[in-house]
Amino acid sequence: MIRFSVGYPTNGSRAFIDKIIERREYINEVYFAALGVASGRSSVSPDTDELPWESAERLHSDLARLRDNKIKLNLLLNGNCYGEDSLSRQFFLKLGDIVDCYLNRYGLSSVTTASPVIARFIHDNFAALEVRASVNLGIGDIRAMEFSTTIYDGYYAARELNRDLATLRRMSEWCRSHGKRLYMLANSGCINNCPVRTFHDNLVAHESAIARIDNAYTFKPLCREYLRAREHYVSLIRDMNYVRPEDIDLYDDLVDSVKLATRVNRCPERILDAYCDRHYRGALTDLLEPDNGVSLLPWIVDNSLLPDNFGEYVATCGHECEVCRFCEEALERSMVRLEE
Repeated sequence: MIRFSVGYPTNGSRAFIDKIIERREYINEVYFAALGVASGRSSVSPDTDELPWESAERLHSDLARLRDNKIKLNLLLNGNCYGEDSLSRQFFLKLGDIVDCYLNRYGLSSVTTASPVIARFIHDNFAALEVRASVNLGIGDIRAMEFSTTIYDGYYAARELNRDLATLRRMSEWCRSHGKRLYMLANSGCINNCPVRTFHDNLVAHESAIARIDNAYTFKPLCREYLRAREHYVSLIRDMNYVRPEDIDLYDDLVDSVKLATRVNRCPERILDAYCDRHYRGALTDLLEPDNGVSLLPWIVDNSLLPDNFGEYVATCGHECEVCRFCEEALERSMVRLEE
């Protein structure tokens, strides 16, 4: 049975911690970011009015609850850029103290990082921890894994491979024969091969410093504006890489665990329930992070109206979109206009 890796929420929701514990038979681990260290998403407290010490107190209290309920913990050190700290001795001394704290207090079991230097540091100093290559690295084939076997114990496959079961199977077989593990992110709301992703990830990595500056611009993801045009709605079906709850078991023999993006979603409990239950009736975008549903309003794509064979088809079709109308037809049958 597929088990899920779910993200510690940035909104301070104790309800989600309760939900994780309630559904712990489906949970592989909870991933979280360390306070004051860049990761692939916002820090632990941007969506609350908490003071830093209050956020720290809440995080440590929740980690203790998860530990006591035998739920494993994964530390995110997957910022896209650490700037002048990337190789800094002071940074790695601080990092060592952080990892040591989480390991000894809460039984930390793994670290996910986009930095080969951090990966090497963890391997050299914390041999008991599994070190994973972040999905932000875009690991897309066996060669990419071969290049980094000495520093990574596991790999998150590139998002785009969720719609390529043949390649995922080859990567899975290679991992098993080489003593490695393969993981996937199921509910990304990003468009495939987005040309703005690296820039956006860099902004997130430096968001604390950026927030203290008098900025001339506010960054707005291009995908949100792109999807506002009716003729681009099909991209929500054709050009993304999410795997719906109904289709997740297609990957049961391919990956060791499935990551669910839940850290900044407005209702992470809904995401977890949907994937545990293998069913969701409502707007497809409710389950995605980022949620681009606002671009379609007053329309939604009703997840329950998509074809029963949707997941298998888009993961094996070969993506010859110029001669196929499957996604256009799936969109037409699933679009629902909300009442005013």
